Amino acid sequence: MSDDDQELGITESKSHNTGEWYAEVVQKAGLADYGPEGMSGFIVTRPRAYAVWERLQAFLDAKFKSTGVQNAYFPLFIPESYLEREKDIVEGFDPEVAWVTEAGTAALDERLAVRPTSESIITPYISQWVRSHRDLPLRVNQWCSVVRWEATETKPFFRTKEFLWQEGHTAHASAEDAWSETLMRLDQYESVYEDCLAIPVLRGQKPDHDAFPGAETTTTVEALMPDGKSVQGATSHHLGQSFAEAFDITYVDTDETDRTAHTTSWGLSWRALGALIMTHADEQGLVLPPTVAPTQVVVVPIWQEDTKAEVHAYAEAITAALEDAGVRVDLDDRDERNPGFKFNEHELNGIPLRVEIGPNEVTDEELTVVHRPDGERTVEARADVEAAVESHLEAVYAKLYAAAEETLDGAVREADDRAAILGTLGRHGGYVKTPWCGDEACEEPIKEPIAAEIVMVPFESDDPLVTDDHDETCAVCDAPAERTAYFAKSY
Repeated sequence: MSDDDQELGITESKSHNTGEWYAEVVQKAGLADYGPEGMSGFIVTRPRAYAVWERLQAFLDAKFKSTGVQNAYFPLFIPESYLEREKDIVEGFDPEVAWVTEAGTAALDERLAVRPTSESIITPYISQWVRSHRDLPLRVNQWCSVVRWEATETKPFFRTKEFLWQEGHTAHASAEDAWSETLMRLDQYESVYEDCLAIPVLRGQKPDHDAFPGAETTTTVEALMPDGKSVQGATSHHLGQSFAEAFDITYVDTDETDRTAHTTSWGLSWRALGALIMTHADEQGLVLPPTVAPTQVVVVPIWQEDTKAEVHAYAEAITAALEDAGVRVDLDDRDERNPGFKFNEHELNGIPLRVEIGPNEVTDEELTVVHRPDGERTVEARADVEAAVESHLEAVYAKLYAAAEETLDGAVREADDRAAILGTLGRHGGYVKTPWCGDEACEEPIKEPIAAEIVMVPFESDDPLVTDDHDETCAVCDAPAERTAYFAKSY
């Protein structure tokens, strides 16, 4: 490939052809390839994307372990009889379950489901591990993949038939403890997005008709994408006692009475990677926050033949100093590529900071620092390189968060009748806040014409239609409003 080759460039428009643009970024930035022919909906995750996933994973796993969670691993296959013990699971996932019916040439005595979620295989073992109140709370998590045979159009990381995720499962002595657990995990998911991925989110709960199968309450964090669609960023479920009753999770209390436990489950998938790409990437390629970028800084020496040796020596010293300071830094000293090509390549790959070093920087004992999101250039003193780079990395993160926050703040609108909901979503996308009676039937007149649905309702304590006296009526049916609903199109 020549330095003039345009393969590095993104040809699609983020604002006008978002889907095509996204697919182009995913492939040209080396994040994923599509699966083999005949396996539509599967992807190959390339090292750069997997490295981002590992950093997200480390961030979240540390939070889990600091709050008493232990990691485990459970079988990929779930006997059909296990799945059927919780009828709501079967009803909720049956259309998407992949089944194994043969091993070699022999038919299996019982069909095995390829896990669409693991409540039905994890909960029976929790029931064996819990005997006494002293065993509670019990908290386990697994990092794994699941399979859901989606019939809808797939999109790398957002919606694939197999995807990576974590799923946590807990058992508690009381409903209050289980609810506190549910909210604690939601807090941690909010932190992943806001403190690790530079994406602000809305938090609340799913309407009852869209809760996880078998759950009493499903809580959610929702992230807005630049094309006006919402992404369900992660969910935390208060399961009540339905799974505990189905799988006999009982314990002996302090008064020697047998009691049924209360359970939760909670999960975040690599959909977070899709949200990350969609939110921050631009028409030059991928943009990564320094928190998850495999390479945070790239040092690019710029030389003529008569200055090559001293420029290289200076660049190597800068690189070594940054490595010693714990910065993930690469030195791009390739002879076969000119600086312009390197700049474009590193922008495509989303490296947050570029350090340019030429003869002038060597003479003046300086370095030029360039921010990936907006190309801002700053000259810094060599003596302060470690502190300066750390400050610039923080500034890049702040820029990314501020831009995403501005997008979210400007995309939450209000409407008080059906026509206004449809018109606002059709024209602007984003979220529409509206009074709602609580009846699922009032979602359909919005969902049917424009494929928008209620993605979230605020918690009761945060909803003035619950906590305050009011006279609002449902925007769809004019019955008394009971909750505030957020309508949006979603991935």
